[in-house]
Amino acid sequence: MITIKSKREIEYMREACKVVAILYDKLEKTIKPGMTTWELDQIAEKIMRENGAIPAEKGYSSGIKGVPPYPAATCISINDEVIHGVPSKKKYIKEGDIVSVDTVALKNGFNGDAARTFIVGKSSKESERLVNVTKQAFYEGIKYAKPGYRIGDISHAIGEYVKSQGYSVVKEFQGHGIGREMHEDPGIPNYGKAGKGPRIEPGMTLAVEPMVIQGKSNILELDDGWTIITEDGSMAAHYENTILITEKEPEILTLL
Repeated sequence: MITIKSKREIEYMREACKVVAILYDKLEKTIKPGMTTWELDQIAEKIMRENGAIPAEKGYSSGIKGVPPYPAATCISINDEVIHGVPSKKKYIKEGDIVSVDTVALKNGFNGDAARTFIVGKSSKESERLVNVTKQAFYEGIKYAKPGYRIGDISHAIGEYVKSQGYSVVKEFQGHGIGREMHEDPGIPNYGKAGKGPRIEPGMTLAVEPMVIQGKSNILELDDGWTIITEDGSMAAHYENTILITEKEPEILTLL
């Protein structure tokens, strides 16, 4: 069921999302070669807690038998890791890496969700283009995140833009509604037919998140039960914001 947020609930959403925005502003200034992904995760969790939030991803269960609850405050995925990379004291960030961080802050019973892909130090033009296209795909999608359109219009716009740039979208994972729960209806694929799906209404809060691969869209899951990588070893990027549907243009809640 799609939830329409009340004015009070929207204010709570804004508070949770602001924590995420502050977190990414600080991580962008902090991330550097030589850090471990565990160190970066610890910094992110500290920022959340200092701002009155808790990491919603920590302890999250996939519901799959044999897969332990998620152990960290963030998902940190490097290069050919698409999403859900598990932070580790053994995984070092190197010059030229593209590092995707995805996190959810829970504050006052509401969730704020966003992802960013950072280019660490000097990188190739190909990596820069991938990151820029992924970010722009989000903005292409939310052109349709307003009353009068359907969820499929957002999905279609993202998929067609990414395809026009010679890249692929991940089809097995998608954006989603968000609020009291991290994942709510509706699901928001990054591809699909325009004019399909639920109607977009004011008061909806949505996490729109293009996941883009330089090569083919095929993915694999690692033995940890979480980390998703590209099958062909090509680079991937991820960009996400929580948005609020208004009477006019959408409001991006996870940007300062």
